[in-house]
Amino acid sequence: MKPEISVVIPVYNEEAGLAKLFGRLYPALDALGLSYEVLFVNDGSRDRSAAILADQFRLRPDVTRVVLFNGNYGQHMAILAGFEATRGDIVITLDADLQNPPEEIGNLIAKVREGYDYVGSIRRERQDSAWRTYASRLMNRLRERITKIKMTDQGNMLRAYGRNIIDLINQCKEVNTFIPALAYTFARNPTEIIVEHEERAAGESKYSFYSLVRLNFDLITGFSLVPLQFFSMLGILLSLASALLFALLLLRRFLLGAEVEGLFTLFAINFFLLGVILFGIGLVGEYVGRIYQQVRGRPRYVVQTILQDEPARRTVRDIGARQP
Repeated sequence: MKPEISVVIPVYNEEAGLAKLFGRLYPALDALGLSYEVLFVNDGSRDRSAAILADQFRLRPDVTRVVLFNGNYGQHMAILAGFEATRGDIVITLDADLQNPPEEIGNLIAKVREGYDYVGSIRRERQDSAWRTYASRLMNRLRERITKIKMTDQGNMLRAYGRNIIDLINQCKEVNTFIPALAYTFARNPTEIIVEHEERAAGESKYSFYSLVRLNFDLITGFSLVPLQFFSMLGILLSLASALLFALLLLRRFLLGAEVEGLFTLFAINFFLLGVILFGIGLVGEYVGRIYQQVRGRPRYVVQTILQDEPARRTVRDIGARQP
């Protein structure tokens, strides 16, 4: 039978905390009194995460399914693979580190049943480092201004999606994407709720500073052309300013004669303009890089195998090696 609830959990090197996750997740879902499935996606873990997930599948094969990637493709690709395999009417995404309590799943489901097709979450008190908290708030404001996508807490993956949203996301073939933002663009009636936030049960965050920067670049360049339009306008303004400066210097040359002392000022202006040009070229390169990755047509991820009970079995070809 088709479950009412599907929970998708990407896993990458989480062996130290999986036992605690199992100990809280399954009781929380059992307490809801609804039919459910838990779909773990192992994103090429280098520790014993895959073996631990296999053991858990053998313990609860009726409600547990495990997708094993043949390599590391990233959190969002793991979630997309989970979406492809889900069967529930309501799909919940949850991180494996227990920073989002599984006990909050019931609150998200209740909100969906009020008529919302996409329910985001806002962490009441973030348990992250100060720099990550402030950087996230800054990027939230910048992203909302550029993309017009309203997400109060974009870094929180505890979210609920209606079946209509999942089906639309599964039709998208983007190589680089940000799932909460993509879902927001499809949602007819989105909302957000406040949830608790805890410290990691074990291990360390898999997102480095560089990974967070790359993620935000994907978010901004994947959902808006405003950065390109901004640099087009900036280029026009700088061209006008340069023409004005040239006219002033030419006028000064005829009225007051040559001015050697202004040489370093010209150098400073020149270096500033070169910096702007290089940054603009890099921004254009981001968009060109996305196009390059898309037109290559390579699989977004490759599924090595799927662990699931016989009645729910689908072939690996059904959800594996998805083309962008």
